[in-house]
Amino acid sequence: MAIKRITMQELADACGLSRNTVSKVFNERGTVPDATKQLVLRKAEELGYLQFNVEKTGSTEEKPGDAAFQNAGSKKPSLSVHSGKNVALLTKRIPNDYHFGSLFLPAFTERLSRAGVTLMMYEIKEDELEEGRLPKHLVLEQTAGIITIEIFDEKYLQMLSGLGIPLLVVDAFAEADMTLLNFDFISMENIASTIKLTSHLIQNGAKKLGFVGDINHCNSFHERYMGFTRALNKYGISFEKEICILNDDSEAYGSIDWFIAQLQAMPYRPDAFICANDFIAINLLMAVKKMNLCVPDDIKIAGFDGILQSEVVEPPLTTIKIPGKEIGRMAADMLMERMAKPEKPFVRIYVNTTPIFRSST
Repeated sequence: MAIKRITMQELADACGLSRNTVSKVFNERGTVPDATKQLVLRKAEELGYLQFNVEKTGSTEEKPGDAAFQNAGSKKPSLSVHSGKNVALLTKRIPNDYHFGSLFLPAFTERLSRAGVTLMMYEIKEDELEEGRLPKHLVLEQTAGIITIEIFDEKYLQMLSGLGIPLLVVDAFAEADMTLLNFDFISMENIASTIKLTSHLIQNGAKKLGFVGDINHCNSFHERYMGFTRALNKYGISFEKEICILNDDSEAYGSIDWFIAQLQAMPYRPDAFICANDFIAINLLMAVKKMNLCVPDDIKIAGFDGILQSEVVEPPLTTIKIPGKEIGRMAADMLMERMAKPEKPFVRIYVNTTPIFRSST
């Protein structure tokens, strides 16, 4: 009977790691956290990777694996309470450059690494989200903590909170701030900063203001909308839905032509738009310019996030800066403290954000 050869890539997939990281374990090139090394060696033994690739084939290419086992001990690694366990990061999409997570993730990972904790990332598929299933390669017995980013489904988060594993949620579903949560929560501050930004525009002459973004996409979008409407109420200005773009997030917020169609359908042109994030604001700005309107003379536009692109777009975008690196470090500390003290009360942390006024307003 033919025996299927287990490849290094298949081993890496089973561990939820890159092939390069697994290669380092066996070739002893570069530094790999001890917890990661123990995971790879244990999984290799489970799959018969070393036995088949070294003993059966006699391949000199795989022989460094033999040394790896000798360095770790001649018998199967025995794990202490926390040794060999990892933190799992679950996300619906890996944050790109248009997301504060591009600063959050490196800082979060570095903080864990310094503490000897390994981060393993899993991208949740739509069917897994809908059916409340964990990613295929996530092994709960090897997971000491879970963090989520860009997962805004309430039922899925409640499922995770019921696993009995420390859980930290970055942002959450809309109106999570009004819910009794069974997990730790960290977010950027959204309401006060949006009130300040909207008030600034009103004080500088804007009388008709619209909000742009799906206010039910996530808790932060909802809170930014709340800040916007509170500022309008403060100055006695009516909220006018017909000059807002509040379509569901499945709509084409990344399309300039789609934005042009939304603007052309409005009964009149507002003085200013407050956008749910910088990605939306930048696309809206390009749409306005394509219509041969001037920003800020014809329409003022402001975003939220403080991404790098907000500085280099023309004109530079007024925004609200999220301290992504600091939130990443704080999140790592929060999760590790929860792992050490699982019995303590759940906490919510909001980290201050800073309005930055530029030429777009």
